[in-house]
Amino acid sequence: MTISNEDEFDALREIGRIVADTLRAMGAAVEPGITTAELDELGRKLLEQAGARSGPEVTYGFPGATGISVNEEIAHGIPGNRRIERGDLVNIDVSAEKNGFFADTGASFIVPPVSRSVERLCRDGKRAMWTGIAQVGADKPLAGIGKAIGAFAEKNRYTLVRNLASHGVGRSLHEEPSSISTWPDRSERRIMNDGLVFTVEPFLSLGAEWAENGEDDDWTLYSEPRAPTVQYEHTVVATRSGPVVVTLPG
Repeated sequence: MTISNEDEFDALREIGRIVADTLRAMGAAVEPGITTAELDELGRKLLEQAGARSGPEVTYGFPGATGISVNEEIAHGIPGNRRIERGDLVNIDVSAEKNGFFADTGASFIVPPVSRSVERLCRDGKRAMWTGIAQVGADKPLAGIGKAIGAFAEKNRYTLVRNLASHGVGRSLHEEPSSISTWPDRSERRIMNDGLVFTVEPFLSLGAEWAENGEDDDWTLYSEPRAPTVQYEHTVVATRSGPVVVTLPG
């Protein structure tokens, strides 16, 4: 989507704030003993109260309002009877639609106690995302995002999952530009136009380089090789004055 007027910008900001508020509340509820289904029900309730609908449920028939992935799961985890335990690493992905506009956000949360390396991974996962966001702006190359994140990962001795990319969003959950690499990609030649809406969502890891399908369902993705992996995600708009992040809590 390319934003063409202030009304569209306001509508995108509204759904962005809704998913951000939902993610924040779900993250605050992460504690030992809660099931991923209970977390998801909280997310569904908050989205519905705000007049929004789950993006993956509406678009793809995903079996949950949100994606909740624990430990070895790194994306598209189906909410269920799994109980959160001490030491878990939990990723929550919230995307939703309201009045024909979509926004997408996500974050990883730790359940203490965890190792120092996992604490640093979470801190640096956020830093990697913001490093990429800093490269966003009208008339700038999309490749700059992955180049900057890749340099950050290499400097800090992390790996990046290289088959889960960022994507366009706005009028649908996934749209052009598709497959925006959050790792260095010499084949990327596209340029951000003014008003372009898309996500920035690197998957930073302590060793994983790929996401692979599991055997239990058609949705959940696992790190390969198995290693702690975090994802932080915002929906952004490229403007002539730089990035505008629309998925911030209100």
